[in-house]
Amino acid sequence: MHVSDLPPIAITRLDPGVPMPARAHHGDAGVDLTTTTDVVIAPGQRVVVGTGIAIALPIGTVGLVHPRSGLAAKTGLSVVNTPGTVDAGYRGEIKVCLINHDLETPVDLRRGDRIAQLLVQRVELVDFVEVEALDETTRGSGGYGSSGGHALLRTVGAGEKES
Repeated sequence: MHVSDLPPIAITRLDPGVPMPARAHHGDAGVDLTTTTDVVIAPGQRVVVGTGIAIALPIGTVGLVHPRSGLAAKTGLSVVNTPGTVDAGYRGEIKVCLINHDLETPVDLRRGDRIAQLLVQRVELVDFVEVEALDETTRGSGGYGSSGGHALLRTVGAGEKES
């Protein structure tokens, strides 16, 4: 069932042996991406793995690579730069930078394992204009726990040096 008014997205399998990205269930937002190689990810280690696919997203859309929740819960495997961004102009292989957050157990991936999910979303391509000052709001510049209930975080901002 086609539920989007976007045209179908062109996809190329760079590795014909990997499955086409697919939704696990009807209506799921993301399609599963698989790894093209066997890899063992040690505790705390990061690794970039190929998916064997390239896509041609239309201008005004973006591909977002998210972790698979089951893998994250069961093994500690996640995507380092969550979500990863696939820009509309990119035509190379989609690769995923994975990290094993488990402190003790390696994650053993095999070729064809589902490692992440890809969501395609519309994106606003806005212009930016530099101004002398921004308009005032009730919140102002308060962020990172400023609404209360959290321990203070050490932050470094523009013009500040880390101590």
